[in-house]
Amino acid sequence: MKMKFATLGTDTSAVEVTNISQHGFWLLLGDEELFLPFAEFPWFRDASVGKILRVERPSANHLYWPDLDIDLAVESIRQPNRFPLVSSVGTISEA
Repeated sequence: MKMKFATLGTDTSAVEVTNISQHGFWLLLGDEELFLPFAEFPWFRDASVGKILRVERPSANHLYWPDLDIDLAVESIRQPNRFPLVSSVGTISEA
């Protein structure tokens, strides 16, 4: 007897990078477009275009860049002031 598994529904949570500039990049999430400025999301500043373009949306409020190992909550892009975590990437520590 063969076991059959139900097919999961189609992904309705598509995400697409629509533009990249020297200041940041834009993501299209359904009908919402969000801007990620490099000043607030410095992990992407020196990333290649290909690595930025490869973004996944495992759930409605979760984005993941597998080539960069970066996870972000969508809400942290909409309201970065509510998520005051600051990256130490690119900073020089004082001795």
